Amino acid sequence: MLGLLVFGLPLEKTIGSKEFCLFYMVTGALSGFFSYLVYKFTGYYNIVLLGASGAVYAVLFAYAVFFPRSIIYIWGFIPVPAPVMVLIYAIIELGSQFFTASNVAHMTHLFGFLAAWLYFVIRMRIHPLKIWKNSYK
Repeated sequence: MLGLLVFGLPLEKTIGSKEFCLFYMVTGALSGFFSYLVYKFTGYYNIVLLGASGAVYAVLFAYAVFFPRSIIYIWGFIPVPAPVMVLIYAIIELGSQFFTASNVAHMTHLFGFLAAWLYFVIRMRIHPLKIWKNSYK
């Protein structure tokens, strides 16, 4: 929830409260739905998905799209550009999904990124890779 506060406030100020609310709800629902489908089709029928982490990861992705030159300081002293942070989190979640055993739905976090990508491309007509590429020319 700290991530929602830190990355959500500037995002909400940029896109407006109504669009932010729609983005948060749609990406949260989509990330949970996609994750549920993956679990169901891989044989996990008694899965319970609870929380808003998919939507929070989508907010992080959106922050990196709207503020691509923003620097986030990890542990207060390691500077990381926002798009690189998204990439690092994606790698961590992929690794956690396939190489660790836990009760965390890492796939939901990854689908949060995917849902945000789809939201940008379909609703906002924004292509995140183009924005990130153009930001660092």
